[in-house]
Amino acid sequence: MNIGEVSTRAGLPAKTIRYYEDIDLIRPARDRNGYRAFGENDLHKLTFISRARALGFTIENCRVLLALWEDQSRANTDVKRIAGEHLAQIDQKIADLQSMRETLGELVHACAGDGRPDCPILTGLGRPR
Repeated sequence: MNIGEVSTRAGLPAKTIRYYEDIDLIRPARDRNGYRAFGENDLHKLTFISRARALGFTIENCRVLLALWEDQSRANTDVKRIAGEHLAQIDQKIADLQSMRETLGELVHACAGDGRPDCPILTGLGRPR
């Protein structure tokens, strides 16, 4: 497969695929003319990376997970640990966003929005945490 076909099948832009090659996440073969020649295994790797990235895993996480995916003697405890750590990070981000939403919601609710110069939102933003 050429880069256009693998791009379509993996659902990734060609630029992203080239980037993944530049950082050694994938290593497609090269034809005699120097063009990339992607195989089914490359497509599976790109699909794997795409799904992992969509779940928020970092490039380095993807590198480790991809290596574990390719290692048939891997321990699934390593995979679960990485996924568990990422899940904890997501939970923390959700908690942070909920706190931000609560604070901003209180500020918006406190503002009458009636054209007067006093504004609880601006006052609230000016206070130290």
